[in-house]
Amino acid sequence: MASKSARWAKLWPPAVVLGALLALWQAAASLGLVDAWRIPSPIAVTREAIDIWPRLMAHTWATLKLTLIGFAGGSAAGFALAALLHLLPGVRRGVYPLLILSQNVPIVVLGPILTMLFGYGLLPKVMLVMLVCFFPVSIAMMAGLSNTDAGLRHYMRMIGAGKRELFWRLELPNAVVHLFSGLKIAASYSVLSAVFAELLSPKLGLGGFMALSSRGFMPERAFAAVILIIIVSLTLFGLVAWAERIVIRWRPSAKEGGKRHDA
Repeated sequence: MASKSARWAKLWPPAVVLGALLALWQAAASLGLVDAWRIPSPIAVTREAIDIWPRLMAHTWATLKLTLIGFAGGSAAGFALAALLHLLPGVRRGVYPLLILSQNVPIVVLGPILTMLFGYGLLPKVMLVMLVCFFPVSIAMMAGLSNTDAGLRHYMRMIGAGKRELFWRLELPNAVVHLFSGLKIAASYSVLSAVFAELLSPKLGLGGFMALSSRGFMPERAFAAVILIIIVSLTLFGLVAWAERIVIRWRPSAKEGGKRHDA
């Protein structure tokens, strides 16, 4: 009961704020304070979404497929690169500055270049999402691998642990918390980058559907696409956070840590 009440205490304030914003939005549209062809009411958006639901689901599945492939590929690449740079310090000194430099290239520049090189199919879109996702994962992972307890590292070396054993038994478990921090950032970025990638060739996906709907002066459809994009992004973030709670069972909560400290 205590956990349910605590969970409800966290949920109801944003739910109330969201409900109030929707009510204000509906009132502004009903009273004619905003033009319906610019900002439709929530009821109009809901009706339009119901009318074209199968079509919306086809676009949502396309965006979700692109997001998941890019997120998984980018996260795996970030993990592998972080492990490689950590285990090979000489390679890290040469590659790490280039890794930082790569993030100074805007995504709006990378998109057209990838399309020019690989066409308008799925490959350049997946590559774009991967490029956006792998950086936060690799940086967070490298930070976790480097912040291992020095005392434990020294002890394991004293008992004969080699570099590989240190990595698998000490450094990698210590870096899991940092890894999930990077994964949550990548999860949010993956949906945004997937939507942008779909704008490059607006045929299938919520990004292209939203762009074509806005150009065709169909704001209800554009707003419905935006709402689905938000839902997909929050769902993916929530799944990563749920996986973090499942995997990292040994991490004490702040309340538990406080009790131990007081004791």
